[in-house]
This record gives sequence, structure tokens and C-alpha cells, in this order.
Amino acid sequence: MPILKGLISALLLTLNTLFWGVPLILLTLLKVIAPGQRLKQLVLQGLNGVALNWIGVNLWWMRHWLKPVLHASVPDNLSPQQWWLVISNHRSWTDIFMLLMALHRRIPMPRFFLKRQLIWIPIVGLAFWALEFPFMRRFSREQVAKNPKLATIDRAATERMCQQARLSPIAIFNFVEGTRFSVAKRDAQQSPYRHLLRPKAGGIAQVLSLLGNQLDGILDVTISYANPSPTFWGFLCGREAPITLQARQLSIPEWMYASDNHEEKQHKERFHTWINALWLEKDGMLDSRTDHA
Repeated sequence: MPILKGLISALLLTLNTLFWGVPLILLTLLKVIAPGQRLKQLVLQGLNGVALNWIGVNLWWMRHWLKPVLHASVPDNLSPQQWWLVISNHRSWTDIFMLLMALHRRIPMPRFFLKRQLIWIPIVGLAFWALEFPFMRRFSREQVAKNPKLATIDRAATERMCQQARLSPIAIFNFVEGTRFSVAKRDAQQSPYRHLLRPKAGGIAQVLSLLGNQLDGILDVTISYANPSPTFWGFLCGREAPITLQARQLSIPEWMYASDNHEEKQHKERFHTWINALWLEKDGMLDSRTDHA
């Protein structure tokens, strides 16, 4: 029965994607040929509407068919007319839908930092490209050391997104660990945390320096699962254990707005100290939830 439910869920997800894929493809073609930035911006607003409806329909059938047990706590003062940077730990692809379930239409259309390989997913990859999601290549330190120009590629993608963000409200989502957590990954990178990987500060530091005080704040999200090994397939099968999501609003310290020194060693060290302290606090929160599970 759970396998059948998972297959039906996968079918519903596919059918919804195909349905909204039609206006998506038409608007993407129009965006490519549209003359002038003003018209392109209008088409992008239409693409945002398509994406929001795709999300909304998925959340509707998930709530009624899968009935996930989500205990969510989010600030009351959120608005889709504000600019937000949303940072979160990462356990499963399910995280994305839990974030959307808690925040959909309470904040603007989300933009995620994505691995470049996701651009090849049919229809969804096209949507990511048309909506101008930043694709990250995430070169290793060894690769960057051999070719320093590689370090500018991800920064350029982030800068393009931030330039677009100045034109209309946006919510920039970043899974700061860069990949899904596993004990093997934690041990391989010798993470000092029990439930988290080492945070990567570069992306959010650049967003904060580029958007400055246009951001209304940071939403720090902590997601935990009663299931120690959550999977998206398990979620689609309706057998995911209760999930807890807590979002808290953080003010942005003035020193983070320094757009001209995010590459300076002293500023980098200060930012790493800040994110590591935040991650230590988050690890403690996850510890307490594990103890009460």
C-alpha cells in the first residue's frame, strides 16, 4: 500500500508539472524573444505566477493526500512584499516542500541556490533557468587553486540574481551546508556538529553585501525529522514521521552590509565566526529535539 501511494504521488507531481509546463514553455519563449528589459520583466512576473500556482497545487494535494504531520512555527509579521534571505539546514528533498508549506505566499516567490546538474531535469530545469535561479558549480579548493577564475563563476550567478532582486520583492533560499546531511558526510568533513555539516558562508555573505539594507531580515530555519533517515520517496509514500520546522527572524548586523570588503580576510573571518555560532546554536536545538523524540 505505501508503494502504491508513492506511485500515485509521483504521478500527481508529474501531471501537475506537465500541466503548468505548457504556460511555462510559452512564457519562456516569449521572454527569450521579448525586446527590452521592461517587457522581459513583465514576462518574468507571469513566470512567477505560473511557479506559484505549480507550488500551490502541489501543496494542496500533498496536504489532502499525504497528510504530513508538520509542526511549523514561523514569525507573524511576514509579507510577500518584503525581501528575505532564508537559510536552513538540509536533510532531504522533502525539506523544500516543508519550507514551501510553511512559507508559501507568506513571503515572495522563492529563489534557491541550485546545483548546476538540476538544469537537466525536464520542465523543472527549464523553470529554474527561466526564473533566473542561480546555478552553482561548487568547484573544489583544489580546482580553484589551479584556476582562480573558477571562483568568479558562482559569484557572478549570485550577482545576477541580486540585480534582479532589486526590481521586485524576493525570498532567497540557501541550504548553507551545500548538500544533504548524512553521518558519512559529517564524518568525512570532520564536522564539529552532531546533526549538521559545516556551513558555507560565501553565498549568503555575497547576498548580504549586494542587497544591503534592502533585505527586511534573515529567516533562520531549523528542520528536524522524527525519522533519523528521511527520504523524499518515504514522504511520497505517506510514511514520513512527524516533521518540525522552526523559523525565526534574525536582524542583520550593520557590518554585514559592507559591499566592498566581503573578500577581505578580516571580514571573512568575522562572517565565519557568526555563521559557526549560529550553527552551534542550531545543533543544540536539534540535540534537544532528538532527546525528546
